[in-house]
Amino acid sequence: MSSPVPKLRIRTDVDLVAVVPYLIGFRPDDGSIVVLAFADNRVVFAARTDLPGPDICGDVLLDLGGHLADVTRRVHPNAKVVLVGYGAAGHVDPALRTVADLLTTGGLSVRQRLRVTDSRVFHLDCDHAGCSPGGTPFDPMSSSVAAEATFAGMVALPNRAAKAALLGPADTACGEAMRQSVTRATARLQPLIHDDAAVDEAAAAAIADALIRHATGTALGDDEVAWLLVLLARPSVWDLAAGHAEPDERHLAFWNEVTRRAPDPLVPAPATLLALTAWQLGDGMIATLATERALHIDPSRELAGLILHGVQAGISPADVERALADIGSESPSDIEPRA
Repeated sequence: MSSPVPKLRIRTDVDLVAVVPYLIGFRPDDGSIVVLAFADNRVVFAARTDLPGPDICGDVLLDLGGHLADVTRRVHPNAKVVLVGYGAAGHVDPALRTVADLLTTGGLSVRQRLRVTDSRVFHLDCDHAGCSPGGTPFDPMSSSVAAEATFAGMVALPNRAAKAALLGPADTACGEAMRQSVTRATARLQPLIHDDAAVDEAAAAAIADALIRHATGTALGDDEVAWLLVLLARPSVWDLAAGHAEPDERHLAFWNEVTRRAPDPLVPAPATLLALTAWQLGDGMIATLATERALHIDPSRELAGLILHGVQAGISPADVERALADIGSESPSDIEPRA
């Protein structure tokens, strides 16, 4: 079961800017843009990307804006969009206008373009007397909506690097203790190596027990983590684990821990499970970082590449499931070759 989605009351544009870091998991750096898509009074899509530098050819920005339009429209074709840019006016304002034009051309409704500069929020679309040309003071630490988000368990890390560090290898991953644990786990698997049913049964028990223990706050020992890692290296066990993966923060934390504690050769399997869980949860950044780590060690890992492509293209797991169901429902005579 997935965690309930917090309900936050957004009263002003300042509230909206204050909640952005909680939607993407970290505070955006200058020189970046955030796209928020709303439908039925809820956020259905939130994405951040770096803007090309002011000295970079304009075609790069056009490509970026077109991609954002495609992804946003794919998530929800009738969404209302708010753009939030971060940095100096001379760099950010032209980018906001270009991206907004491309989104509008793509059939989306852009409701607001906001810029955050030096702790002030500037409204590019506000022309009434209440909009100060000097912007609105903005202190994220004193925002009531930020307090609500924190109380609801949402986290906003200081920057993108801090979020990426959450996936970094643990100090013990390449240590002697873990190496010995992997050696013992490999020896433990040998008597079962030719009995797929026995391996799958042992794996099912190990995965279920580890998830329960992790959920109750019981730390897993090196031997338990190593046993999981050695089992996950077998494709049938990975499929079994993927079947147990749920869009739940607890599962995300579990596979993150297993990935971080894995020696490099054994990282791709848990990292891909972490990416799959993050993708299902809608955390595109964690999914991207996890797949990139898996592919760095094993470039041939096809599923990691597919997940990365899905995240970058704005395709949700539900879209994939629907497509597979549609294909499965067609009789052989109904299926035509597809380009």
